Amino acid sequence: MVTAVQSSCLTASTVPAQDKKLDFILGGVQKSGTTALSRYLEDLPGLHLQPTEIHFFDDEVGVDWAAPDYGAYHRRVGGSDLTLRGDSTPIYLYWPNSLERIRAYAPNIKLIFIFRDPIERAWSQWRMEYARGLETEPFAWCIREGRERLAHSETPGFHRVHSYVERGFYGSQVDRLLPLFDLDQILFLRSEDLEHDAGSVLARICDFIGAPAPVGQITPRRERVGAQVGGAAMTSEDMSMLRRIFDPEMDAFTDLTGLQVARWRR
Repeated sequence: MVTAVQSSCLTASTVPAQDKKLDFILGGVQKSGTTALSRYLEDLPGLHLQPTEIHFFDDEVGVDWAAPDYGAYHRRVGGSDLTLRGDSTPIYLYWPNSLERIRAYAPNIKLIFIFRDPIERAWSQWRMEYARGLETEPFAWCIREGRERLAHSETPGFHRVHSYVERGFYGSQVDRLLPLFDLDQILFLRSEDLEHDAGSVLARICDFIGAPAPVGQITPRRERVGAQVGGAAMTSEDMSMLRRIFDPEMDAFTDLTGLQVARWRR
């Protein structure tokens, strides 16, 4: 929680909340600190995020994308016309058509993405899904033969649960993002920076979205979604294989963003 926060209010909007488009979206990536970052932002004055993921722009069933009901989206997000409102749903960078739908909704919206070493991210996702009971297979199988499951998903080539490897293709995802939005609309962050210096990261975000910077002591947030799986371990063979898969993606990602998140490349 932020203490001794700046009390000045944001400039009021004359647009009713149900008609006012969102100001920013935290769109990924999963298992990279998005939950902790959302909690930090919720504590700041003048900002509003739902405590749960909205999953609007990746909804393939409940939204008519020929004529989407943005009013329903705004009501789900909540907040008032006096707040900067955001949606934190970390699948958006990964899920097909989500970015294009966001652009159609608000081409000038601010976008925030936070990234983690893709091998650590994959392992963390597997632990979460296994603890939830949505995954029953061992990690080694999931990152090898298990990738075939994506071909038979609701959107072939993508999967909400079994995408341990594919969600780490940061280079390809950012390459799809950049033609849709201007660079000054996008903020790329690293999860390790949030963990080690949350105050600086939050100050960057507030400056980026036009919110008052936090002041005073910031209490670290540690959000853990999913439990440790007893007896499970990632082997050196798993790590070596994933490094080979991710190396080209990390080359592209660093070229596009200037960030280095792969620990094995340092």
